Amino acid sequence: MLPETDLNPHPLYAIIDIETTGGQPAQDKITEIAIFIHDGRQVVDQYSTLINPQRPIPYFISQLTGITDEMVQDAPKFYEVAKEIVEFTEGKVFVAHNVRFDYSFIKKEFADLGYTFQRKTLCTVRLSRTLIPGLPSYSLGKLCKSIDIDLKQRHRAIGDAEATAKLFDKLIKINRPVVDGNMHMAAEPADKMLKAEIKTSLLPPHIGKEQVDALPQVPGVYYFHNEQGEVIYVGKSKSIRKRIVQHFNIDYKSRKSLDFKNNIADITYERMGNELVSLLFESAEIKRIKPHYNRQQRRSVFNTGIFMYEDGNGYKRLTFGSVNKADHVSMTPLIALSNPYKAKGFLFHKVAKYNLCQKLCDLYKTNGACFDYQVHQCSGACIGQESPEAYNQRVEAAVDSFSFEHNSFVIIGKGREPGEQSVVVVAHGTYLGFGFVDETFSAQNIDDFKSVITRYNDNKDVQQIIRNYMRSKHKDQVLVFD
Repeated sequence: MLPETDLNPHPLYAIIDIETTGGQPAQDKITEIAIFIHDGRQVVDQYSTLINPQRPIPYFISQLTGITDEMVQDAPKFYEVAKEIVEFTEGKVFVAHNVRFDYSFIKKEFADLGYTFQRKTLCTVRLSRTLIPGLPSYSLGKLCKSIDIDLKQRHRAIGDAEATAKLFDKLIKINRPVVDGNMHMAAEPADKMLKAEIKTSLLPPHIGKEQVDALPQVPGVYYFHNEQGEVIYVGKSKSIRKRIVQHFNIDYKSRKSLDFKNNIADITYERMGNELVSLLFESAEIKRIKPHYNRQQRRSVFNTGIFMYEDGNGYKRLTFGSVNKADHVSMTPLIALSNPYKAKGFLFHKVAKYNLCQKLCDLYKTNGACFDYQVHQCSGACIGQESPEAYNQRVEAAVDSFSFEHNSFVIIGKGREPGEQSVVVVAHGTYLGFGFVDETFSAQNIDDFKSVITRYNDNKDVQQIIRNYMRSKHKDQVLVFD
């Protein structure tokens, strides 16, 4: 076995390309693999083979790669060449053009065999952007054309891997200028540059380690921008840097998620001081900007509603369902929760606390009495034994408990810097917004707090954020103005 690359003065590089049945590592399979071994000076060995994916190759993939079902019919299956791939790459740096794609596929193939495939990685897209800045495109085909690399058999593993090996060979022979300790220009040694790139191989191609290291470890909202400066994703965290590093360390399992990572060209952020304000601001920004990669959050993070309607017998009934597809209940939800399981659990809690009927809360499907009636815990509204008037009073009491515990209040929280506090204002059950004040700020009534906040729209998402926060254990001060 070769020694670890960081202990080896002359590490070896396994330059790899694969062809697949599609772009999803979780469901697609490898149809071809090629590996070129580079010793830091030249290519010293190579390996390639077609692989039987044990499933049909889609027509459009065959059109792109030229690899057909007939070609792979008698090719070895992945498990039959797995040992060779392990031996060929062991102790070497895994190099590829957009390395996360190839690496994710190979890791998944080995995981299906019960083997953990782990290698240091290096991305020639990142390396190219660093050493040859300003090119119109860094796709393999266009990049090779820009720097006069002959690319044969495009979209075949052997052709693309060979071109990537030639690209790698050119890149490591470029002397990157740096400023030395005496403020003089000097050439950075190739091995030092490659070690730095290996350490940052998980980062998006446009993002440097220095930029990530400079991010603060404080609560706030962060923005991912594309090359045009457009916001493509908004997120929040208790620690901005920690969460962003987690984003970049994920093994992305689809072409879409890889595209997301590769499209990140810049990061900006806003300090928020605490988690509640971060959640509220994130929700507002997603709805304002509508980022491409926030589609789920853009619709709603609370997509299941609790609804109330009156049936033909005069009973007020509670039910739950999608806030976008309320079936026969075409009204605004009384409260929204994150999923049907939480909504169901929420209703079960209210049934127990207010002695409601499981059947009339859509929790027990039956044409007769509900289960609770059979064990003497339901007063019989399900079979008309209890009057609608008596039952509906308890339903109204349960619904009243859905709202905030207090009608008008202010939540005081930690600010963005020492000596500052955040204030979140709810008046007459409506969220008004938040702001930041000096710790010496003095208020006599809720109107004083209204004067220092930035106004934001009230909606079911922010209402639920505040409700969840108020139920949780926290040290923030709540000032009540009921």
